Amino acid sequence: MKKLIYIIFLVCLSIACSTDNTEPTNTDTTEESQASNLYFPPSQSATWESATIAELNWNANGEQPLQEFLDENGTKAFIILKDGKIVTEWYFDDHTQNTSWYWASAGKTLTAFTVGVAQENVFLNINDKTSDYLGQNWTSLEQEKEDLITIWHQLTMTSGMNDLQFDCVTQDCLTYVADAGNRWAYHNGPYTLLQSVVANATQEDWSDYFNTNLRDRIGMDGFWFSTNDLNNVFFSTARSMARFGLLNLNNGIWDGETILADTNYLSDMKSTSQNINDAYGYLWWLNGKSTYRAPSSQLEFNGELIPNAPADTYSGLGKNDQKLYVVPSQNLVIVRMGEDAGESLLGPSSFDNELWGLLNDLMN
Repeated sequence: MKKLIYIIFLVCLSIACSTDNTEPTNTDTTEESQASNLYFPPSQSATWESATIAELNWNANGEQPLQEFLDENGTKAFIILKDGKIVTEWYFDDHTQNTSWYWASAGKTLTAFTVGVAQENVFLNINDKTSDYLGQNWTSLEQEKEDLITIWHQLTMTSGMNDLQFDCVTQDCLTYVADAGNRWAYHNGPYTLLQSVVANATQEDWSDYFNTNLRDRIGMDGFWFSTNDLNNVFFSTARSMARFGLLNLNNGIWDGETILADTNYLSDMKSTSQNINDAYGYLWWLNGKSTYRAPSSQLEFNGELIPNAPADTYSGLGKNDQKLYVVPSQNLVIVRMGEDAGESLLGPSSFDNELWGLLNDLMN
């Protein structure tokens, strides 16, 4: 019955029925369009076309300082794509093109995208109560408070629950701090449960649904694995991370094949999603905002998240400086995998800004 209601809802949208969304609207109103002149690599075993620094008229003198900086800061893999083509692809120590590495919280972006696919396939709606898919009493909150939490709150880190028990997903540690939507806190537990929401909505194992509807369709490799029996972390090669960045750069379309057609969801995912942390979308970090908040803090900081990066940069940022940057204005995708660069932070770190300073020198 629920699925039939959603089908009717989508038909209504197609004939321009208006809907009323009670959640905070994003501050970015410009609809993104498909990027132009992008190259898409074929299968993993095929050659990925490249572009040289000389062809791009970049500053060749900036290449060595960048490479040395990456090497000195524990980097395992680093890729720059320009217009979809590889400009630099560097591996350090014993890491190779075929080595898998963890995305940490940069992989949250994969979950955000897959939730959008599940909504487009009419298995769920992000404004639904989370308890519709996890059952009542999935938290220790009073029922009235639990019923306030929606999938949208999980996507935007505004569930209102206590983030001090960071990874825990069991009822006893999902406790009340504020009503849903009134507090932004970077919290792995409600995020991780998004995957259970998708699994229950689709009646498929999370990994199977993700692999069929996203990973395999764009030629990624990789697998989900829990590193502490609570979270669920994605592991893949650096090239697979670059493929996902390229898919987002082209607004959900892979080499002419539409993976996610919902342009409203895609735009909302990469725009300010709520009115507490301007620099956060649906599990993506956003540059170019006047203020931002960081994990493990309730402080608001003035200035852009990554001052040296282009204002339209949006990023998947993970523990120990796993980085996926997408820059639509320059048709750039940049990947960094490796060890912690020095601050042991969950997402954003000073490494971002230092790296972008050197990238600016290279790209002149």
